[in-house]
Amino acid sequence: MSRIRGSLASSFYGHLARAAHAGGGLLAFALAASLWLGSGAKAQETQMIYPGSMAVTGFPGTVIPNLDAGLPPGVDPVDETFIDTTRATLRVFDVSHLGGPAAGQLVFTPPPFEVTSGQIGEVFGLTYDDGVRDGVPSGIPNLYAAATSLHGIEIVTPDADNDGRPERQRRGTAGAAFMDGQFGTENGGGPGTIWKIDGVTGQVAKFADIDTNSGPGIGNITFDPNHRQFFASDLDTGLIHRIDATGRLIDTFDHGVAGRPAHGLAPVADDGAVMDIQGAAFDTEDSETWGYTQDERRVWAVSYHGGRLYYSVGEKSEIWSVGIARDGTFAGDPRWELTVKADRDYAVTDIAFDNSGFMYLAQRGPVENRYDYSRFADSGKGEVIRYWRENPDDPATESVWVEVPQEYAVGFPQGNRQSAGGLDLQYGYDADGNLDTSVCTQTLVNTGDKLRDNPELAERLAAGGPLGVHGVQITPKDLVKPANVPPFGSWLVDFDGYFEDPEVEGHVGDVAVWHPCEGRAGYYEEIPGGYLPPFYPPDFPPPGNLPPCLDVEDVQYYCTPSGLEADLYLHDHAGFGGDSIKAQSRTPGVAVTSPMSHAPGKPYTINITGHYPGDRVDVGLCFYRKSDKDKGGYYPCCKMTLPLRTPAVSCER
Repeated sequence: MSRIRGSLASSFYGHLARAAHAGGGLLAFALAASLWLGSGAKAQETQMIYPGSMAVTGFPGTVIPNLDAGLPPGVDPVDETFIDTTRATLRVFDVSHLGGPAAGQLVFTPPPFEVTSGQIGEVFGLTYDDGVRDGVPSGIPNLYAAATSLHGIEIVTPDADNDGRPERQRRGTAGAAFMDGQFGTENGGGPGTIWKIDGVTGQVAKFADIDTNSGPGIGNITFDPNHRQFFASDLDTGLIHRIDATGRLIDTFDHGVAGRPAHGLAPVADDGAVMDIQGAAFDTEDSETWGYTQDERRVWAVSYHGGRLYYSVGEKSEIWSVGIARDGTFAGDPRWELTVKADRDYAVTDIAFDNSGFMYLAQRGPVENRYDYSRFADSGKGEVIRYWRENPDDPATESVWVEVPQEYAVGFPQGNRQSAGGLDLQYGYDADGNLDTSVCTQTLVNTGDKLRDNPELAERLAAGGPLGVHGVQITPKDLVKPANVPPFGSWLVDFDGYFEDPEVEGHVGDVAVWHPCEGRAGYYEEIPGGYLPPFYPPDFPPPGNLPPCLDVEDVQYYCTPSGLEADLYLHDHAGFGGDSIKAQSRTPGVAVTSPMSHAPGKPYTINITGHYPGDRVDVGLCFYRKSDKDKGGYYPCCKMTLPLRTPAVSCER
């Protein structure tokens, strides 16, 4: 079996000829870059996801089976070209060492972990869970990938000419089936399947299945760590599915019917259209025949943040959100957030938030599917932008978000708008390109096409590697336009390590980074909250007429990378002489911890977890003298309970 490493089967022989006459240096460069592609995905004995690991989806490439036997005269090679089920549709890269300062160069990483299209089919959306295994945090998450039609729909009928290959079909016909590698059917997958990749072993299993999806696939997926559940958008029906941690579908939210009226828009129910690959109306090159739900109710991206599920709708993209209630259900309070302001009305296929309150959006061009596998999206005009909330809110504007977003330069082609529709936040990098996990969400990663293709800059770019790069751009998040134009302040990673297909479009998909944030780096803005007057437990009344031993002067709340933090400003009002404090939760199900026990000054910091935003949390405080405790046995402890009014904002972890 001979494999075509480029994606254009019709130009395979041209690629071969050009490679034979290519300069030795460039050819050796390309070969060295592709060495890691020699082995397929294998389960590992140790973990395959680490802090900073970057997962990327994309088209796996094509193959002509039995090509060594030759093709009959007059046969178009494209008609005999199929998805290569032995090549990866998902790769997990180690991008912890980028080899030097950013200069717009291609970065060569260690061999990535791979999952092939034969295992899971073609996938787009990605998310990680929280790494809880058997109820115990492990620090190693699992990765989830969702079936997609964004890399084309290919169909076949059984072999009719005895050449050992099925027959490719452009139009729907009796007996048609999805091509191998389209939806991972050999492992029981379909267009509504979400796959789980174990973060320790790398083993792949079907996690969940929206079995009513006829072929359009899933827009994107996200994980809610507060309730340990997932949300997935269904491009067939427009529904957002809520899925528990075991993969069980629980319920749905219908934006078209329940969401639109909240903004004065008429409800739009699903028209019931489905993808019928055996019907004469189906056309592989016309996505209008694929059974997508109507544009007005078509949900693409989903992202859980701050106790709400944010999602994008339609080609002229609107961003909406709906609250997630205490019990994890949809709260029934859909809210229009903004209508995306960009040059093109392209779908937003990914949403991410950093720990400073910025919302990042990635556009992807309209769905296409060239029969020769060359193009799956209208590329070259998609933007990567970010919004932030008005502070204070401008009552003259309809949205609470700023009207005009900031934009990033993506790729070197004219206009720098090469977004392929995927983005996420990454840790920071030092001046030498080494990952710095002490700095959270400091870097933007986004997928793009033709990232190093610009003839006017070819000479300068050549020093940084091949020009035909389709993959991920890594950029410090502060470098918004006009900075970093052209993006020589970024690093680039190619998805598949082949550089002979500079003209393909839409072959890269989503990107997701595992970036658990720890410590106190990267506060949000201070968030509003409060407290009620403290009280003594009934079994510990204040002695005589003494005032309370502790006076609460103020409580300030912050969202930190590790969750909600409260700074307690306390005063030894009664002159008790204590120098230490111990905190304990008095509210069932809520944990209160502190990095300190000895508290000689201000503030006394506690972390609160397990509560629902806006809940009252009772914190028991024991104020004592460390010297008394050190003597052993019973020691005097002035006890009080401080009722905290936690902010109605959920902090990302």
